[in-house]
Amino acid sequence: MRLACTMTEGRGELDPLLHAVARAAMADGLRLAGIVQINSERPGDTRCDMDALVLPDGPVIRISQSLGPGARGCQLDAAGLETAVAAAETALAGGADLLIVNKFGKQEAAGRGFRNVIARALELDADVLVGVNRTNLPALEAYAGTDVTRLPPAVAPLLAWVRERP
Repeated sequence: MRLACTMTEGRGELDPLLHAVARAAMADGLRLAGIVQINSERPGDTRCDMDALVLPDGPVIRISQSLGPGARGCQLDAAGLETAVAAAETALAGGADLLIVNKFGKQEAAGRGFRNVIARALELDADVLVGVNRTNLPALEAYAGTDVTRLPPAVAPLLAWVRERP
């Protein structure tokens, strides 16, 4: 069981990166669980709609709420996220080599979200790859101890890590 994280600097760069890794890992024959995020522009708004694609093959669950143009608060729909968590947990129970979580974010830092799914994946000897930002990296490291491998935000090194399963 291994736990790795990656982070990008630009807004929205992490989601397509993890999606590409998920597609390549599935093409390699690995069994996946978790989610990748799909962002869709919202006409007339600076914010996007956020959907979670539950791995390996759906469903797609809306995890954002529209707060209206100009709103500045968190747009995460906690109920949508918990629905995605439950779906990912079901997929994990069916067997997985790799759990991908698009973001170890505020919910996980507070003890909610995918935190228990990550723990369960590690108990089941699945590898775990999570996206994280600088704000939540200390919470991830506190949660996981010293066992977090930091990987560069590029497809090649992420896939190399995924493919070197012990």
